[in-house]
Amino acid sequence: MDAMFETLHGIGLIPVIKVENADDAVPLCSALMAGGLPIAEITFRTGAAAEAMKKVGAALPDMLMGAGTVTSIDFAEQALDAGAKFIVTPGFNPQVVDWCIERNLPVLPGCTTASEVEAAQNRGLRVVKFFPAEQSGGLARIKALCAPYPAMSFIPTGGIGLTNLVDYLAFPKILACGGSFMVSDALVGEKNWDKITTITRQALDAILGLELRRVGLPAESPAQAEALGTQCAAFTGAGMRDAGASLLIGDGMEIMKSPSVTRGYIGFGVHSVERARYQFRQRGMNFDEASAVWSAGGSLLRIAFAEPLNGFTVCLMRKDA
Repeated sequence: MDAMFETLHGIGLIPVIKVENADDAVPLCSALMAGGLPIAEITFRTGAAAEAMKKVGAALPDMLMGAGTVTSIDFAEQALDAGAKFIVTPGFNPQVVDWCIERNLPVLPGCTTASEVEAAQNRGLRVVKFFPAEQSGGLARIKALCAPYPAMSFIPTGGIGLTNLVDYLAFPKILACGGSFMVSDALVGEKNWDKITTITRQALDAILGLELRRVGLPAESPAQAEALGTQCAAFTGAGMRDAGASLLIGDGMEIMKSPSVTRGYIGFGVHSVERARYQFRQRGMNFDEASAVWSAGGSLLRIAFAEPLNGFTVCLMRKDA
């Protein structure tokens, strides 16, 4: 996967911004970055778009900035000159798409029909926008399109909010979602940057879905594991079952039958280990890549942080695995 699309997948959410006043662009994007989203799609829905992009590019070089609502080659040229790193179109515009491909500029054309998806695929594209998402059949329609086009991934935009964001992202062919719920016209008009940061954090917390999933404790021998497991089962009221190298107490505790170099492990469940790893890396945390466990299909199921916590290994694990 292209590095930029790997970033989009890791972030999971692309704020779709309409800026009436170019001077609002930098504080708005700063608020998004403070909330954990170093990305913005600034749309050509106003005449301030190109100037807004220039200001953001100069003030916030770490922001991955794209241009949205690019309906003509003229807008595409303005976006490229303003420093946009990717182009998003509301529909499938062959002229704009081909212009971007010729310049190796990532483009996400809007596609809601099989014909449009096929046209994009025939041009070598592997990621498209799905707009307007909810009005065009939502997740059910995307799943239907994936049947004949399994190599295509989608970025649904339109009608996406905190109530359905996680449902969309749970489908593996959803690379990311686009949304404007954290940058509504009202909040931007009020210059309520703190509220935008708060909603952004709420969205990322929802994408992460972090919750304590399991605690693992090592035993010196199978006999000790049996004794400890019996005690824990009685204490928790959960059943105990043998998993071979360990005993599972309900879904929240594991007793390992052999010693460990650490005191045990603390496992946190997340919706997507890949996206969780990206978020924690953005916070400056590192991972033990050798600990990664992958599914047969290539999805990351589990990975440990590089540094133990008070002697315990801390790991992320996919909730549905």
